[in-house]
Amino acid sequence: MSIALDALILLTGWTHVLLAPYTKVEESFSLHATHDVLMYGVAPSDLHNYDHFTFPGAVPRTFIGSVVLAWLSIPVIRLAAWMGYVATKFELQIIVRLVLATLNALSLCVMRRGVSKRFGRTTGLFFALLTCSQFHLPFWMGRTIPNMFALIPVNTATSLLLTRAPNSTRPSDTSITWVIALLTSSAVIFRAEIALLLAPLCLELLVGRQITLVRLLKLGIVSGVSSLALTVCVDSYFWDTYPLWPEFSGIYFNIIQGKSSQWGTSPASTYVTSYLPKLLLGALPLAGVGVVSDGRVRALLTPAAVFVALISGLGHKEWRFVVYVVPVFNVAAARGAKWMVSRRKGSLWGRLCFLATSALIAGNVLATILFTRASMGNYPGGHALAQFHHLYPFGSTSPPPHIHISNLAAQTGASLFLHLHSPPHFFPSPSSPSWTYNKTEIPLPSLSPRITHVLSEELLSGGKWRVVEAVRAFGGFKVDWELLRGGDRGRLLERVGAGEVVGMMEKDGVWILERS
Repeated sequence: MSIALDALILLTGWTHVLLAPYTKVEESFSLHATHDVLMYGVAPSDLHNYDHFTFPGAVPRTFIGSVVLAWLSIPVIRLAAWMGYVATKFELQIIVRLVLATLNALSLCVMRRGVSKRFGRTTGLFFALLTCSQFHLPFWMGRTIPNMFALIPVNTATSLLLTRAPNSTRPSDTSITWVIALLTSSAVIFRAEIALLLAPLCLELLVGRQITLVRLLKLGIVSGVSSLALTVCVDSYFWDTYPLWPEFSGIYFNIIQGKSSQWGTSPASTYVTSYLPKLLLGALPLAGVGVVSDGRVRALLTPAAVFVALISGLGHKEWRFVVYVVPVFNVAAARGAKWMVSRRKGSLWGRLCFLATSALIAGNVLATILFTRASMGNYPGGHALAQFHHLYPFGSTSPPPHIHISNLAAQTGASLFLHLHSPPHFFPSPSSPSWTYNKTEIPLPSLSPRITHVLSEELLSGGKWRVVEAVRAFGGFKVDWELLRGGDRGRLLERVGAGEVVGMMEKDGVWILERS
């Protein structure tokens, strides 16, 4: 059973990667950094080719996650190529994302085993079912945002806190050492907000006399200084700026200068009233049951709850800033689910508890199916560039296409891995003249005469361009309210199964245009 549950977590992450293989702008820095490490290498003479010198973004980000991901992906890429599964650079993107999803899945598997040891196998089973039936965490754990790199050590740290006997009153000293080291390193290297999770955890350890203040300070200083030295050395090299600490640059830009407000602000209650319910779905009410029914859950969840309260004080809010607490809430929910299904089945209360737990997990699955289907249509740029390659086979046009990739297309999937017919190439490529992929931000009316094709979110007037194809994108959900209000009740279940009650609308997303 244990291996089967681990396989379920792994396959869930892989499935989301394969169903939605394209990426968005949030993922672009780390994805393109991984691309450049794979394609060019890391020698000083190759760094000038890297994409981040042309498109640096608002603040610098660390290369550490991308370098490790690229190096871990190389043997997988070579094995897949030997087996005949790699035909283009796009397959490399899928492999890179599968490797990242695997790392996150493995951290969840280790965490699940810790849950089973601490709370019992039934709780471990529910942890796996709740995690796999949710949308956001499985969908994003193969996506190259910094939070998904940081989630791996955060989950590992949580598993160290969990992996102990059911009646144990404290983790081992070794576990505490590694927990503090992992969370400190994650905050210094990947995401500074993890410090807001580390602080209440350290306070809890101090109040519980599980660590002394002197030892805590020693661990924090050693972990922090060594992590700082690593990120400054690595990232100063890749950014050619000395010294550079990317996470401090982010703190200075977003908090000290207050620039994060340019991306919008939300009320202090947003995480509790909006983001956490979306992230947790049916696990949220079950987590409440777990908190009430087991003191061990309360001790585990306290730092996560304080973290959410602390980060709520920042004006700019995004769900990914609190994604680290989702697995911990799932532990609480799994314990609550175990309590619910353990009620005596012979009583009405016991049967209701069992049905409610089953309904919450089934609701997770239905919501995830809808969200996944919608998200598959949220990458018109990737679909458009893939369709362009299908419409214009390599070597079939003369001169070779010069494609302008507009802002929306670049933000919704047209990554460097989809520049199939231009260098660099991981494997030897055909000798035909290479194509030009141009993603500079140029006003569309001012496009150079050399540009032969455009992937555009708007139609260009003036008769200079003809529409080759319109790539459709997700346009929202539609609900047949008349049917739900009572029309054709006899066919209601049949039409629900056919997807006729709740359907997905589409709209024109990106146009493929050719110069007339």
